This record gives sequence, structure tokens and C-alpha cells, in this order.
Amino acid sequence: MDLTLWFDAALLPDGWARDVRITVSHGRIGSVTAGVGRSPTDAGGGVAVPGMTNVHSHAFQRAMAGLTEARGPSNDDFWTWRELMYRFLDRGGPDEIEAITALAFAEMLEGGFTRVTEFHYLHNDPKGVAYADRSEISGRIAAAAQASGIALTLLPVFYAHAGFGAQTPAQGQRRFITDLDGFADLVGACRRLTANMPDASVGVAPHSLRAVSAEELAILPGLAQGGPIHIHVAEQTKEVEDCLAWSGARPVEWLLDHAPVDARWCLIHATHVTETEWRGVAARGAVVGLCPITEANLGDGVFPAAAYMRAGGRFGIGTDSNVQIGLAEELRMLEYSQRLTLRGRAVMADAQRSTGRALFDHALAGGAQAGGVAGGLAVGQAADIVSLDTRRFAFAGRSGDAVLDSWLFGAPTGSIASVWRAGREVVREGRHLDRDALEARCRAALKVVLA
Repeated sequence: MDLTLWFDAALLPDGWARDVRITVSHGRIGSVTAGVGRSPTDAGGGVAVPGMTNVHSHAFQRAMAGLTEARGPSNDDFWTWRELMYRFLDRGGPDEIEAITALAFAEMLEGGFTRVTEFHYLHNDPKGVAYADRSEISGRIAAAAQASGIALTLLPVFYAHAGFGAQTPAQGQRRFITDLDGFADLVGACRRLTANMPDASVGVAPHSLRAVSAEELAILPGLAQGGPIHIHVAEQTKEVEDCLAWSGARPVEWLLDHAPVDARWCLIHATHVTETEWRGVAARGAVVGLCPITEANLGDGVFPAAAYMRAGGRFGIGTDSNVQIGLAEELRMLEYSQRLTLRGRAVMADAQRSTGRALFDHALAGGAQAGGVAGGLAVGQAADIVSLDTRRFAFAGRSGDAVLDSWLFGAPTGSIASVWRAGREVVREGRHLDRDALEARCRAALKVVLA
């Protein structure tokens, strides 16, 4: 479908421009022209920014949001949350997973994300038995992406062990477990499943150093075939302690010494790192995948993002457990966590850019890299466009970087007017066009999962 969109202003690769017309042909940007009047046939309006990549999602966990906030008999932390998550996995088959995932993906579009990198590790049925088709759930994730319209980077997860040193898997991990031969088959199936999906990409995700042996980790990057490689690392202090006991090295230290970490890699969380470690990640050109709301919800800690960014480090933003979904909310939490840690203001800003602009630019670039794609409002790129609702009072009198600052720090939730994904409008007046149907299907799924 061909169309023309016009915006009062747009954030282009070389900066802000006024009165911008964008033509779209076959889902891609055909031209970008600034300083032109609006035509009666133009759609769009407000201020346009590029759609963002969500670098880390476990979409099925959206169904758990708000259900893990009661305190247990002892101190609660990531590890007690994980036990609750394992029990949650006893329920729900392919239909339920697809329905929950589709609505989560629609909510991502409503929140400003136009691509999701789905860190997918529900490979087996609730009893831990492999489906007759190994790619059963992968296919459901692809179907959910198609139903919502979001672009997909599918990351099948290799998960084989319960702890450092190739420990025997626990009962709660039975839905995740695979072996190398089965995983290689799964990766190939994921490529076939997404072959006809516009802009889809496939990579691999060694779950963590806890779940993958050193020998297995050496093999997995080759299966990515140049695609992205994502791994959880150093999220929790106990993980650091266990890694030290196993290897004598910290998790990120061990990874940098033993794996071919480069620009293909995205290190998820990397919360507990030394300066030597984060400088090493920056020097390799890898991306750190930050999930500020989930990291706060789980009490993980705070990654030293301000120092890392100033040293040239690259980061992207993810929604992880999907306890909340929204780009503005994630970026706001990232900045505020840095302010609380450093006891300062505007800590992610630089001499050329305001806080909101610096956060957005870095997350956009890091997200595109982690998703294995290019991005931005430029000729030839996918027409993934987010229009901010500048009719709202929060944007009154704002222009340039102040629009981003107001969106992230002053505007209410729901300040996105429209979203176009590959030139197709999927969100209008802040609401996904198929939300009613997707929500009804998800409600039915929750009756099964939460019974």
C-alpha cells in the first residue's frame, strides 16, 4: 500500500525538521521532504519519531503482571520470583501462549515499540515433553507478531542446565530444556517460519552462563549465521558469586575472556559489572540490553549506564517480564535510576542533547543493532513511525528536543497518537486497531492459565 504522511515535525537521522512529508511504498520509506505544506491527501499529524526496538521480551510473562507482589515468609528477591514463574508455567498450551503474546505485542506497539526481540524459551509442553513439531511455540509467536503487526526478531533460547558447571536441570525448568541437535533443528525451523514475514530476523540466545556449558556456548554463535546473539548475564549478585565459585571469574569477565563477544551480541542486564568489565563490553561494540522496569520490579540493581554511555557504550531498551509495557516509561525509569544512584540530574544528557534526546538516540541505535536491523526515518528503511499526540497540554509550546523531554518526563501515559508499522497504521488515537479482538482472546486464555 502506498501512502503519504505529513507531520508538523519529525526526528530524522540528521536531526529535527519541520513540515515533513514522508512517502511510503511497499512498506518502506520512499522519500522524506522537509519544509512542505500539507496536502489534502496526506495522513499523519503531530510529531513523528522512529519506531523503537524492544530488545528483550518474555511475552508470556505479561499474564503474571501484578500477581507476584505478595510477600513470602522470608525475604523476596529474583530467586523467589523465579519459583513463582516456574509454577505459572504448569498451565497454558500453545493457544494460550499465542493469545497472551499477541496482546502483549499489541501493547508494545501502543507504547512506541515497532519491533520486538522475543527471547523465546518455552519449547516443551507443560509436562516437559517436546511437541511433535519442535517449533510449535515458535510458530505461535510468529503468528502473534503477524496478528499484532509488530516486526519480529525471533531468538530461540538454548537452555540445558540448572546452574554453573552444567548442573542437572530442575523440575521447574522442564519446559525450557533442549539439546544441541534439537536446538539446531529449532533455529532452522524459526528461519522457515519467518521467511515470508517482512523484516523478520532470527538469531540465537544462550539463556545464561547458568544454563549453558562452556562447550555448548562455543558452538551456539555459529548457529546464528550472522544474526544477533543475546544472553542474560550478571543480573543478580548471587549469580556473580556462583560464577566466581565455579570459574574464579565474574560472569561478564568470563564471557569476555571465553566467547567471541562483538557487535552481534546483546548482554541482557549486565547489572553487576566492574568498570573493567563494562569498558570491555564497550570496546567490543556489543550492546547492553537494559530493562529498567523489570530490573526495578525484581530488585536486581542498577547498571552504571551514565558512565558506560559516556565511554561509548551502546545500550538498548527492553520490557523483559512485561510487568508494564511502554517505551517512555522504560526510558524514564532508566534516567531516574541513574539520578537516584548518582544523586544528580540530567545524568544521561550530553553537551549537544537533552536528557530525553540522548536517551532516545542511544536506545534507537542500540536497539536496531541488537535486533539485527537498520532503522530511522530515512529512505529505504521500513516505514516504522510513531506519531506523538501534540494536542495534549504536556506538549504545548514545545519543539525539538523539548518534545522528547516532555513525552518522557511530563506527558501522561497514552501520549502516542498513531503508529505505522511497515507503512500500515496499527495504532490510532493511542489504541491498537485490533485491540478488542486480541483482548477478548487473551481474556479467554487467562481463564485457563489463572484457573
